[in-house]
Amino acid sequence: MPALPRGAGMNLIEALDVTVRLDGHEVLTGVSMQVKAGEIVTILGPNGSGKSTLLRALLGILPLAGGTVVRERGLRVGYVPQRLSVERSLPMTVRRFLSLPVRVGGAEAMQALGRVGLPDVAGRQMGALSGGQFQRVLLARALLSQPQILVLDEPTQGLDQPGEAAFYRLIEEVRRETGVAVLMVSHDLHVVMAASDRVICLNGHICCEGTPRVVSTAPEYRALFGLGTQGALALYQHVHDHSHEEGAGHSHGHHAHGPHSHGHSHVADAEHDHV
Repeated sequence: MPALPRGAGMNLIEALDVTVRLDGHEVLTGVSMQVKAGEIVTILGPNGSGKSTLLRALLGILPLAGGTVVRERGLRVGYVPQRLSVERSLPMTVRRFLSLPVRVGGAEAMQALGRVGLPDVAGRQMGALSGGQFQRVLLARALLSQPQILVLDEPTQGLDQPGEAAFYRLIEEVRRETGVAVLMVSHDLHVVMAASDRVICLNGHICCEGTPRVVSTAPEYRALFGLGTQGALALYQHVHDHSHEEGAGHSHGHHAHGPHSHGHSHVADAEHDHV
């Protein structure tokens, strides 16, 4: 199924004036946002801004202190967490991991691994994978449910810059091939800003929202992140002029070409951002 044009399609998931309190502290206040079928939406924000909390509220994991979350009936969600810890001495093959918690057939597993560019790792131990391979296996597992929306919480945590860029490129390819919507939480500013249809800048509330080009010039965005990303965004657009042919199946209204980029990573301790 081809990717839907940006802005087309129904709302798969929507927050309406959502407020969340944790330990008596109001972490999110009056947040309203939505993800439509086929689009890539990225939530950006500094540590402690409530990014992971918003994800968990949208998925129904956290109770709301106010507001409403509306999900499309029977919505199929594929979830890719921050880097999962797997004991390296634990004997578990990639093939076995893909069958947890729901057993999948061999053909399905191989198709999913092929889609993420790892057709030959089924028999390898999970503990022997590189960081980039590990995240791709997590993505393969998420794709097994044929999700309508992929939810990714800091999916490139701990990867080096080429690995980070390659992972975001893969996400774009999967969206183009399957039409899946993508909701990402990140503070990998440069790559994500260029890879998204829409960006939501969060700091306990929504500071600004729009296409990457619009958000990157917003005073609220600059107040949080400074002025340094403008040059990087322009660099991606220039360096990757050749990346896509027109009509490649996903329309990014904010720039002419995809951001297959080698970016800068704002990597922080994963534990700091689980609020």
